[in-house]
Amino acid sequence: MLAKLAYRNMKRSARDYLVYIFTMTVVTALMYAFGSLIFENTLPRYAETAGILEMMTGLATFFIVLIVAWLINYMVRFMLEKRSSEFGIYLLLGMKKKEISRLYMRENLLLGGTAFLFGLALGILLRQVLMAVLFAMMRMEYRLGVSFHPGTLLTTVLCYAGCYLLALLRCRRKFRKMNIHDLMNAKRRNEEIRERGEGIKRLLLPLSVLFIFAFWTVFAVLDNTGEIVLFLVGLVLTIYLFYVGVSAWVICYVRKKGNAVYKGQNLFLLRQFASKVRTMQFTMGTLTALFTIALLGASVALMFSDYENTVLEDKFPFDVQLYSPEVQEDFADEMAVLQEQTKVLEARRYHIYTDQSNQVNAWMLTHLRVWGTMFRKEDGTPDREKIEAELKNGGAYCASDTYMGLSDYNALRAMLGYSAAALGSDEYLIQVKSRLAGEVQGMAQDLRITDRWGEGTLSCAGICADAFSQDGHNGGDYVIVVPDEVLGRMQLYYSELAADIDGTVPADLGERMNKTGQNPDRLGVYAEAELRPNECYGSDMIIAYAEDILVRDNLIPAAKYMLASVIIPLFYIGLVFVCVAVTVLSVQQLSDSAKYKFRYDILAKLGLERVQIHRLIRRQLAAYYLCPAVLGIVISGKMILFMSGRFVEATGVPVSPLSFFIKSILLFFGIYLVYYVVTYISFIRNVDER
Repeated sequence: MLAKLAYRNMKRSARDYLVYIFTMTVVTALMYAFGSLIFENTLPRYAETAGILEMMTGLATFFIVLIVAWLINYMVRFMLEKRSSEFGIYLLLGMKKKEISRLYMRENLLLGGTAFLFGLALGILLRQVLMAVLFAMMRMEYRLGVSFHPGTLLTTVLCYAGCYLLALLRCRRKFRKMNIHDLMNAKRRNEEIRERGEGIKRLLLPLSVLFIFAFWTVFAVLDNTGEIVLFLVGLVLTIYLFYVGVSAWVICYVRKKGNAVYKGQNLFLLRQFASKVRTMQFTMGTLTALFTIALLGASVALMFSDYENTVLEDKFPFDVQLYSPEVQEDFADEMAVLQEQTKVLEARRYHIYTDQSNQVNAWMLTHLRVWGTMFRKEDGTPDREKIEAELKNGGAYCASDTYMGLSDYNALRAMLGYSAAALGSDEYLIQVKSRLAGEVQGMAQDLRITDRWGEGTLSCAGICADAFSQDGHNGGDYVIVVPDEVLGRMQLYYSELAADIDGTVPADLGERMNKTGQNPDRLGVYAEAELRPNECYGSDMIIAYAEDILVRDNLIPAAKYMLASVIIPLFYIGLVFVCVAVTVLSVQQLSDSAKYKFRYDILAKLGLERVQIHRLIRRQLAAYYLCPAVLGIVISGKMILFMSGRFVEATGVPVSPLSFFIKSILLFFGIYLVYYVVTYISFIRNVDER
């Protein structure tokens, strides 16, 4: 008897809460597909990034489980309140609380189990898509194949079932404490609106707006952790209090009979909106927070994705490049490995020189935006003590300025397919990273390089911003190219070797050359507290990668793998958060469709045509859907624009910082629109039923 009743009720709930079932199916699919990255990761492993994708995916899954648990708990409690009158009647008919509780748990387990099975099937397909995308990012071929790993399936089941069981057990405890009177009035209490103190509460709206404006104004200048934490706490409070103020403001506006109240159906819309926001003000605040986090995560993911697509290739222009701090280094051992493992088309050993001054370094430290006023005094003049301390043991720049001879420069340009450069006997050329080309124009105008022997000065003949491996090899950020005869008055600084390889190279070529004995104490990414005076890594801050031995075909896949470890989990979080938020909005509206049907029937009897009623429904849903989304956009906008501006400045991604924000909005509003259309169609169907 109970089994048949539970099955019948489950089918009815599936029809009424189809959007919720769809979302849980999608969430299950995402959890399975992304969980497979932890247990079934078939991507090649790289020593520098081993385990990072699994760790980041696991961290993302932890936060997603929390949000999914909140959604399930919210929906289980919501459905209980909506059906409280039905359960009260069951009690009046003689059923025991234990039986009703067991019935409700069976219904939800059937509902959740159905969504899980569909989601599992979808997740198997989604895993193939996800792996194909990852392999394509790394320029590798992926072969489709269905596989099951016990760890993936078990993790998905435990996360999903755990969230459901915890929500049901909590609901069961709540149910046992209720009596017939509580059950019969639970739905009514949820719909009550207590309009008390609205005149004072409405002040929360302008106060919230003022705080958000202040947040936009001062966010970029917050310079310590205490201030940032204080503002974030204030922002969280503002998000929740904003809806209290909105509801109170609408109610007061209706009471005062504002000019717009009696135009068209505005009175109906305003009262509906105020009622819904008042009963859901805490939930609306939570949904706004979800939208904000989703937009932030998606924007950051898009930043790294653009970097991977536009800048990463230029970071390693040479097939192979080697560095040695020793000027006598001939790279014989490394060349032996290269010739044994690859077909070397061309190789050039050369030196970077120095004039033992740091006038160019000082100019860079005091003029580039990335350094701000860090190396300037209060009056704006260079702080020589800070500059010397920065340069003493190497870092962003070597201890002395870095120079290259024109013949070596043109030979390297030819290797990369660039045209040759020409210089007069009293000229120099600035070879700089592309992201800094605009900022060093001032150097060409006001800096005349003087050698310390007083042999004369060199004037700038131009600035070149082609990709030239300037993260510690051909200088850090820059190298000054001078005529070969000028090098005779300079000192050898460190040694370099660049090679052009025919075809691809072995996946372990970099490791093999590292084992030849070249700098055995520094086999990985620069991580030492102090570097040698003739070592540097440039001013890149967000994404920095510097090694003694660079093998393009080894490093680019490893870098792409690392970037994917950030991009994929952020999109994962963003998609789930948006789906959860929109599901709550949709279910709330569809669950009230019976109540709205009665109200719209009255409007029809008062003379509204069907087309007008449908237009009214669209406006009602649009106002309800847009409110948390727009507030989330406003709040996240400043943070995204600030972060994207810094990201573009620090990495040289050739796009506008605003583009990341716009792309994030378009991405999630696409999901938003799908849910809105589905809700609208279902709402119309429920209202038009006779």
